[in-house]
Amino acid sequence: MNWKVDKLKKGETFITSEKGNSMSPIIKSGQDHKLAPVKLEDVNVNDIVFCKVKSHFYTHLVKGKGNRGLLIGNNKGGINGWTKQVYGKVIEIL
Repeated sequence: MNWKVDKLKKGETFITSEKGNSMSPIIKSGQDHKLAPVKLEDVNVNDIVFCKVKSHFYTHLVKGKGNRGLLIGNNKGGINGWTKQVYGKVIEIL
């Protein structure tokens, strides 16, 4: 499993960061942000979530919401796919 998933499933809110430019300029590479646990039904389009799509974990944008769950993509126009495996939501970018 993933250490972030473990913390979020325990109900913990914490500060983390990731490397990469797929979410810039919203979140820059290595920039701290605060993740809080979230339920799928409480997520909206344009929220930034920590989720799993096709065996990969992402902190990415919600591009759509429907019967298949959430459509996840980056801030550069890329789409990762649909998922119902959503663990956390970015509540603050530091």
